Amino acid sequence: MDLYSGHINKLIDELAALPGIGAKSAQRLAFHMINMPKERVERLAKSMIDAKENVRYCKECYTLTDQELCRVCSSQKRDHSTIMVVENSRDLAAYEKTGKYMGVYHVLHGAISPMLGIGPNDIRLKELMARLKGEVSEVIVATNSSLEGETTAMYIGKLIKPTGIKVTRIASGVPVGGDLEYIDEVTLLRALEGRTEL
Repeated sequence: MDLYSGHINKLIDELAALPGIGAKSAQRLAFHMINMPKERVERLAKSMIDAKENVRYCKECYTLTDQELCRVCSSQKRDHSTIMVVENSRDLAAYEKTGKYMGVYHVLHGAISPMLGIGPNDIRLKELMARLKGEVSEVIVATNSSLEGETTAMYIGKLIKPTGIKVTRIASGVPVGGDLEYIDEVTLLRALEGRTEL
């Protein structure tokens, strides 16, 4: 039995279909939107439509942007000879928040996962290899530490090593504030292998 009118149910259903939004959150958001001033709802709807119509992939790194080139790729202050390979635009944003990385990026839009039927041709590897024909000195592979991320990293390493370009992998290990007794053996081993001199 539907508890609310058709319009409310439709709004709740649409919101619940978004990733990370459950039924209760969708209901809460729907009632919040219904109680918002009409102008604010119109601004929200317009911003969603504008984003859908204007956001596209950067022609160089394939992150999301509303320009032909994203702000990183178009910056003359960035080191275009160093490319960090990430799985998605959210990963790029996470590295940008550090404010320390001054190279450019390449967004794969996924990771190799035979179990899910995602192979090397289903992510942006051809585009990465095309970029390596320029003045590139290092490729930093910053895929996740998952099985898919590790598989993708190994595959990228095997593709790039014959070109003579330096290929590195981000370190992984003990998180800040983590208690050693609760950390799995693989993470502890990686932390040990990736140790640095003090």
